[in-house]
Amino acid sequence: MVTSTIQYLGDKRTEATHSRSRRTIVTDAPLDNDGRGEAFSPTDLLSTSLACCMFTLMGITANKHGFKFHGGEASLEKIMESNPRRVGRIEIAFKLVGVYTSKQQNMLETAAINCPVAKSLNPELEQRVAFAYGNL
Repeated sequence: MVTSTIQYLGDKRTEATHSRSRRTIVTDAPLDNDGRGEAFSPTDLLSTSLACCMFTLMGITANKHGFKFHGGEASLEKIMESNPRRVGRIEIAFKLVGVYTSKQQNMLETAAINCPVAKSLNPELEQRVAFAYGNL
């Protein structure tokens, strides 16, 4: 089954439609690359996908091991390289809500850093991930 379809809308903008849900995402070229910066850029989505995948794997791990994952939030910074132009580093700071044992924290963090997106990215792309626990 087709995962998504993507249309070029012109002026460096695309619209991707998820085949099953029909939900859409619009991308725009960033300001520093001749775009309007009015939506996620493709490299923003790449970076954001990493954090989303990490959260997803933390939830799967908690369910698998019988404890509740309360979630939280993550802030992300994407650092671009210029030669060649690419994402050079992604920094993610997770603030996780709830109280977890050290064993549970280890399971959550291991799941996150070994998520499928993390393992699919070029090893030259540096991934810096930090975890904090408690209340937001």
